[in-house]
Amino acid sequence: MKTNYKQTALIKHAAHQLGFNYCGIAKAQLLDDDARRLENWLSKGMHGSMEYMENHFDLRVDPTKLVPGARSVVTLLQNYFPSLEQNEKAPGISKYAYGKDYHEIIRGKLNTFIDTIKKEIGDFNGRGFVDSAPILERSWAQRSGLGWIGKNGNLINKESGSFYFIATLITDLDLEYDDPFAKDFCGTCTRCIDECPTDAILPDKVIDGSKCISYFTIELKEMLIPETMKGKFDNWMFGCDTCQDVCPWNRFSKPTTEKGFTPIPEILNLSTKEWTELTEENFNKIFKESPLRRSKFKGIQRNLKFISD
Repeated sequence: MKTNYKQTALIKHAAHQLGFNYCGIAKAQLLDDDARRLENWLSKGMHGSMEYMENHFDLRVDPTKLVPGARSVVTLLQNYFPSLEQNEKAPGISKYAYGKDYHEIIRGKLNTFIDTIKKEIGDFNGRGFVDSAPILERSWAQRSGLGWIGKNGNLINKESGSFYFIATLITDLDLEYDDPFAKDFCGTCTRCIDECPTDAILPDKVIDGSKCISYFTIELKEMLIPETMKGKFDNWMFGCDTCQDVCPWNRFSKPTTEKGFTPIPEILNLSTKEWTELTEENFNKIFKESPLRRSKFKGIQRNLKFISD
């Protein structure tokens, strides 16, 4: 039995033992097509004020720039679909932010994953990433056979939808590669395009990030949201799940078993009025381990004012 086959089997077993839902492996190589698409997207200003997306262009499209001698890219998917829904009176919060900060949870699991592999097969050169480096995670997931990139820009898995976090391990291990996911099962469906509150989803799987509700409620650091967006947020206070909620493939989503993603009760139950009455001290106490910290107290209050005025 070939050594790389044994190592591949060990890696996939370790991933599932640690609770990752899917593990796929692709050959580390230059992403030529993605590079052209990214360059075109940036040239049109669709990244808005997210200037960091212009940085390290070469690292985004060439894994060997991040890990010299890289041979393989391992992609891990972690389900975050919640078992509970928000109260109808609660301002909308994206499901990925219901529980604890996924960066911390998945980074810990990824570090354990790498340590486990090294104990079994010896040391190797590799780096793990969870939203921490300029990597085109969804492209690698597709190349690893884990799904296709939908019209809403999300990776969609045929068996269980799109409510997944993506973690990546770039390594110099020479592994067995999975076949890329070749088919696009979106077909003629345009629900995500039709239902997007701000018309941020364009044809040909292009997302105008500068129009996305998630951009305005999370990424935008200015204290004023453009008045042209008034009345278009559909009560979303932090992020937006509309394009995923209407996707037919998410009827196959199943609740996550990761305890760290258990919803914080206040996220499910606080009304808009209760949110506006929340003090900064209580906000920091309740959401100290939450992704909501990214917008900070002032950002959350700005968003609340924008959707409630």
